[in-house]
Amino acid sequence: MVGKKKIAMLLAGLLGVSSFVACQKNGEAIKDNKKVEIGITQIVQHPALDLAREGFIEGLREKGYEDGKNITIDYQNAQGDAATSQTIAQKFVSEDKDMILAIATPSAQAVYNATKEIPSVFTAVTDPVAAGIAESWESSGTNFTGVSDMVPIDKQLQLLLKLVPEVKTLGVIFNTSEANSIVQVETLKEEAIKLNIEVKEIGVTNVNEINQNLTAVIKSIDALYTPTDNTVASAFDLIGKIAVENNVPILGAEEAVVDVGGLCSIGIDYFKLGKETAFKAVEILEGKKPAEIKISTLDDMSIKINREIAAKLGIKIPENIN
Repeated sequence: MVGKKKIAMLLAGLLGVSSFVACQKNGEAIKDNKKVEIGITQIVQHPALDLAREGFIEGLREKGYEDGKNITIDYQNAQGDAATSQTIAQKFVSEDKDMILAIATPSAQAVYNATKEIPSVFTAVTDPVAAGIAESWESSGTNFTGVSDMVPIDKQLQLLLKLVPEVKTLGVIFNTSEANSIVQVETLKEEAIKLNIEVKEIGVTNVNEINQNLTAVIKSIDALYTPTDNTVASAFDLIGKIAVENNVPILGAEEAVVDVGGLCSIGIDYFKLGKETAFKAVEILEGKKPAEIKISTLDDMSIKINREIAAKLGIKIPENIN
């Protein structure tokens, strides 16, 4: 009887230790010399999302979490394919990652569809509530938190009108299947009405449609707006080329388009966006639940103007802009 009692006590102790280790998906695991495994899933490769990823890794490093030392980062890119994004998310779940970073709305939706348990953070998601991964901005009520790349469209339009006051018809090119893009287009139309600007939608479902769809309407618009849309961002070179050839100024929600033919942008720093996301990830690693951490946006905006394009379009830049 004594032997059986000792065996029972030993088994209970082992089960207790196993439960303790299994429940640790936060900073305590690091303290026990266990490398925390973080999966990063990115919907597509383009400058803004790449900067967000780099900022996230740098933010972790600043807080003492470094890849190859006390954390292991597994980075996967879906190359713009939604099905691949779902496969990546399922892979991370099957590997029981300690945390997942989802970069952009499609990646975040894929992760949310794959797991409601693994603590996850998002970056470069415009509206997490509309995307269905959070119940509110104050508390997601889910296994997600993060930092949105939502930008003030009213201020963007004000910048455009300071540079090109004669704009009456504004085209907006976007992927009709991206939830974050639809939110931005609706907001754009609401703000444009206040300024007596007509918005002409140029919808696409993939990169291959951009050339034909944009070319078909480029001569009927006074300016073009590019939202924070992953499909559109992947084709900034092409969009910039078409706009320059037709002397159409581009207002970009992100500054990358300004480098390839866009006129101006007022938006956020995606590297900083990634860092802010990392700081929330650290709070989770050190014990908090995602739902306890408020979803946020970046407050500081930066203006960028392509002076060469402005000169080509005969636009004089007011001294009070920058």
